[in-house]
Amino acid sequence: MAKTTSPTNPPTPAAAPTFSVGIDLGTTNSVIAYARLGPERPTVELLAVPQLVAAATVEPRPLLPSFVYLGTDADRDAKALDLPWAAGRDFAVGELARKQSADVPTRTVVGAKSWLAYSKVDRRQPILPWGAPPDVPKVSPVEASTRYLAHVAAAWAAAFPDAPLASQQVVLTVPASFDAAARDLTREAAAAAGLPDDTILLEEPQAALYAWLADRGDAWRRHVKVGNTLLVADVGGGTTDFTLVGVTEEAGDLALTRLAVGNHTLVGGDNMDLALAHHATAAFAAKGVALDPWQSVSLWHACRAAKEALLAADGPATHPVSVLGRGRKVIGGTVSVDLERDAVRQLLVDGFFPAAAVTDVPQRPRASGFRQIGLPFEADAAVTRHLTAFLSQQGQGGRPVRPTHLLFNGGVFKAAAFRQRLGETIGSWFGAGAGGGGAVDGGPRVLEGNDDLDFAVARGAAYYGFTKRGKGVRIRGGTARSYYVGIETAGLAIPGAARPLRALCVVPFGMEEGTSADVPGEEIGLVVGEPAAFRFFSAAARKQDKPGDLLDRWAEGELEETDSLEANLPKPEGVDEDYVPVTFQSVINELGVFELWCVGAADGQRWKLEFSVRQDAE
Repeated sequence: MAKTTSPTNPPTPAAAPTFSVGIDLGTTNSVIAYARLGPERPTVELLAVPQLVAAATVEPRPLLPSFVYLGTDADRDAKALDLPWAAGRDFAVGELARKQSADVPTRTVVGAKSWLAYSKVDRRQPILPWGAPPDVPKVSPVEASTRYLAHVAAAWAAAFPDAPLASQQVVLTVPASFDAAARDLTREAAAAAGLPDDTILLEEPQAALYAWLADRGDAWRRHVKVGNTLLVADVGGGTTDFTLVGVTEEAGDLALTRLAVGNHTLVGGDNMDLALAHHATAAFAAKGVALDPWQSVSLWHACRAAKEALLAADGPATHPVSVLGRGRKVIGGTVSVDLERDAVRQLLVDGFFPAAAVTDVPQRPRASGFRQIGLPFEADAAVTRHLTAFLSQQGQGGRPVRPTHLLFNGGVFKAAAFRQRLGETIGSWFGAGAGGGGAVDGGPRVLEGNDDLDFAVARGAAYYGFTKRGKGVRIRGGTARSYYVGIETAGLAIPGAARPLRALCVVPFGMEEGTSADVPGEEIGLVVGEPAAFRFFSAAARKQDKPGDLLDRWAEGELEETDSLEANLPKPEGVDEDYVPVTFQSVINELGVFELWCVGAADGQRWKLEFSVRQDAE
């Protein structure tokens, strides 16, 4: 949404917060951690979240599965979904909902976080569960995210009734690759759930690194030196994120600076579960059982538990997966097959972390002319090839960036087999001895710590809130991308052809939160008094561009268009033209939101354009 703004009175100062609260709104699980702000050194703790684990059975668990079960009238009437703080519920969030995803997939919302980043649908409309029959209730991706966060907020209120969450320092994590629109939707869900207006959004790979810093304390400086490059490899339930952090020096002391983040890549544990489901389908077929579409979706969710059990360090040799029977002879029963650990490990390790050359790139098969609408999952599920593309994009002279240290994050890396394969593969790219002591087969040195990857992001977010108070070490870096506004060129009209578009850089890579920049250059005409579309672009690799740089052309894929803004900006009194000359001022506010202020050249009147999401689907 675009809107005009005018100066307002400053808000009344709020009471000082008691806690820094970190919330990991994950694709598969959500976690809450906290630390008191008083001590010089923080002690980060986890909050167990009460949730339904079975009908009418509430237990506290450290993880809140990010699933919503949309119950029936019978569930509501039987009070089966009630919570200590909510009666008459017709939905459930958490462990019970996760179990229902295998038994009743058409009534269970999964992957809402991935849908927040998908601009091809209206994320405020009730579209989930995707593909559910018309008679099943649905919710929007924003509403599902709101329900997760509202549950977390209610758990906090029950544990700390004298410290309202709205009065605390709250840090909410998002994927590093989330664009401004997805961040805005996340913030919208947070506000609807009762989180503070000044909730800070922090990138998940950075949060993982903050967790490592919290564990190491001042000793972190003994593990790195100036010139080192840290790679955070974050493979979660729904997405893969890569972040590079450089070790620099400021005033004679070591400092950390974020160098780059990767693109939004929809490859993760969910893909592995689906791969296992295909593998299990063949096993069912060998037993003469043909699964229908309903059972196939159920099997996908059932394979999640099998994967986690078989890849655990002390996992069994086999693990059963079951689905409810559908034929007349098995109504009310189940059909099962056993998956073997060695076969599953080979399938997933070789399929998602194949050995690759540093020159390999993700495979892009020719797209079909027709395709089903849904999440844009990657055609190539090889995490290693997505990593080569990222490191090559950030390198110079055709040579990829060489990471000296590696930090694992995300639930996928709980399995040692995946950590081992990725370390070996990176080592093969740069030769033995690349990382020194502690390296995996000559690869980058692994930063040990973050022992339980399920909780690292939330713990790091809580620690980050502590650093915002001037304590501890901060990772510098600002915006992960450069941002541009599309400027339509003047000239003669040509039938059937759009006017050429130029891209004006308005936010440079690395612009810090809470800062502003005047954009130099000639005045630009701002359309007022009629509906207009404002086009914005971003680039991850063009770190050289500065505010005022005007691009006449760019390579394919170099700039990515964000969600456009549509607005009818008011026309000032006394203006006859349909545009006014303006200059630009860019602001990255404390919440990480990009604001573009258009300043009238004649009278200084100001209009503000900020990233949001169109009301209608693209």
